[in-house]
Amino acid sequence: MGKIELRGISKTFKNTVALKDVNLTFEENKIYGLLGRNGAGKSTMINIITNCCFADVGKVLIDGETAVENDNALSKVYCMSEKKLYPYYMKIKDIFKWSKNFYKDFDMEYALNLSKDFELNINKKVIEVSTGQSSLYKLIIALSVNTPYLIFDEPVLGLDANNRDLFYKKLLEKYIKKPCTMIISTHLIEEVSNIVEDIIIIKDGIIIENKSTEELLNSGYTATGSYEKIDKFANGKNIIGEDKIGSMKSVYILGKPEKVPDGIEITKLDLQKLFIKLTNS
Repeated sequence: MGKIELRGISKTFKNTVALKDVNLTFEENKIYGLLGRNGAGKSTMINIITNCCFADVGKVLIDGETAVENDNALSKVYCMSEKKLYPYYMKIKDIFKWSKNFYKDFDMEYALNLSKDFELNINKKVIEVSTGQSSLYKLIIALSVNTPYLIFDEPVLGLDANNRDLFYKKLLEKYIKKPCTMIISTHLIEEVSNIVEDIIIIKDGIIIENKSTEELLNSGYTATGSYEKIDKFANGKNIIGEDKIGSMKSVYILGKPEKVPDGIEITKLDLQKLFIKLTNS
């Protein structure tokens, strides 16, 4: 059974601890959400997995093989990020051709079809495209390489709402048709809450949550009702946030609902509110 394992990974940059004794396993054919505030250690973790930097302590195993300077292991992983890895003069269609040379299972026909779906002009050069278009061609490559492990580091940077929605649909279609392990690192938490199966939350280089999405969201609930009823109901409970719309009020509460009075609606916890609560200093 394939998997990526991080065993006792620590990394320090001068006086900053980026990762501290991280132990994680990314199992085969699952979609993970990697969440954390800026500087929490997400990108450092991704860079260590992909050999862009090296851990001070610990090791990364890809299907049981050490990842350090191991072309066979690293060829199983593709990372899409905001980094500009291609020459400015190169056309997008030529980047696809080069990707085919480096990844034997790259599906050129699929990449060209995705380009049409996203209305991406593949005759443009890297220097000519916008931030959103740059994200698009890199997303198309990621969805077309057909490696066992795909990492998306802020994948929808610069994309409008329509293209973000289309990307998530294409990602799920791809996953259903040809399952693989996907790791999505993003700040747009609510957008991926219905996609990811497991959520990993990192804070100050330490993993503070590693649970299924369902388990994490079941750790609390949302209560909605009139101001008077909600204030009375929520008194003494562990409230992590609230919203007010007109005469109605919603509060986000950790724990299990008990003795819910009439006039109050109980619904699923808001993932973003939970994330903010867990990662606030």
